[in-house]
Amino acid sequence: MDVIKTLEGLWGDSGFSRFLAEGGWKSLLMIAVACVLLYLGIVKKFEPLLLVGIAFGCLLTNLPGAGLYTPELWDAFLDPAGEFYHSYGHILANGGLLDILYIGVKSGVYPSLIFLGVGAMTDFGPLISNPKSLLLGAAAQFGVFFAFFGAILLGFTGNQAASIGIIGGADGPTAIFLTTKLAPELLGPIAIAAYSYMALIPMIQPPIMKALTTEEERSVKMEQLRDVTKTEKIIFPVVVSAFVILLLPSTAPLVGCLMLGNLFRETGITDRLSDTAQNALMNIVTIFLSVSVGATTVAARFLTWETIKIVVLGLVAFAFSTVGGLLVGKLMYKLSGGKINPLIGSAGVSAVPMAARVSQMEGQKANPANFLLMHAMGPNVAGVIGSAIAAGFLLKIFGG
Repeated sequence: MDVIKTLEGLWGDSGFSRFLAEGGWKSLLMIAVACVLLYLGIVKKFEPLLLVGIAFGCLLTNLPGAGLYTPELWDAFLDPAGEFYHSYGHILANGGLLDILYIGVKSGVYPSLIFLGVGAMTDFGPLISNPKSLLLGAAAQFGVFFAFFGAILLGFTGNQAASIGIIGGADGPTAIFLTTKLAPELLGPIAIAAYSYMALIPMIQPPIMKALTTEEERSVKMEQLRDVTKTEKIIFPVVVSAFVILLLPSTAPLVGCLMLGNLFRETGITDRLSDTAQNALMNIVTIFLSVSVGATTVAARFLTWETIKIVVLGLVAFAFSTVGGLLVGKLMYKLSGGKINPLIGSAGVSAVPMAARVSQMEGQKANPANFLLMHAMGPNVAGVIGSAIAAGFLLKIFGG
């Protein structure tokens, strides 16, 4: 046996040798990016339940030779003229572990199941008690369409611009769901931007809130919300599902699962199902979703100018969604004779419950006797529905 040749063969087959090949520096850079994301998730606690998995998926997919994720298979999957167009069997037969897990993302299964868990954890009582909150949730989708037109001006296609714009909804699963349908090639940067900005809400929103509202407006105390009956809470998910899905059938996977999870919560006789949706199922799906989304951050496709544009546009989308909610909140303040605190409008983005907590904190800074949390939860949960409707609208327009 030739020991030298054997060692040379081992070196040639190893991933280490591929770092020295052309483009190998890109993989090294992406590994560094993965380490930064791990730092943000673990040390800074930026959306750790998802960012840690995304970061590790980014690490795995950029280790040369691992073969866990194969973008070429998905290119063939998406090519209408190709032999393997929409062939999951081809992916299962030839893909790596992360290719197989990614099927749940591409098919929309993971985001929908996440919505099932979100619904089981959400109390729609504040929204039912104050239906005007729906207007604030709708207004907070302004950033979605502002960023959409910005992306068009920067040269993105309609499908790509729609996927970038949905970052403004501050709803990670919705962003992933829409992007896998319209622009799967942008999934990595869009998912990372969406979840990073959700984690940065306490830093992004307060300066905008202070710039657009006066001290007098921020100090307004709101009256206590009325109690919502159990019957109302049970009827709500049924009515919302029927109305929204009939209006926009493309929202059925997200809205249907969201409202089913909420129905499990509110019936009082399906506690085991509600508990499973909130905990075991949510945790399992989160692992699969985060790692497989991270796998799409392949160096050759992630390290582009488009990624930088997406990060900037995502911030713009998020900021203008906050602006839209605040402006309608100010309008409601005027129309109500000063009875509505406009700060609750910023909670119209669907980052539940973090955005509502930021409204509460800023309100208390202006008036220590202020308790806005439950009032802000109305627009906050309305934003969850609003972002799903916005995604359904964009999917209808650009998805055919």
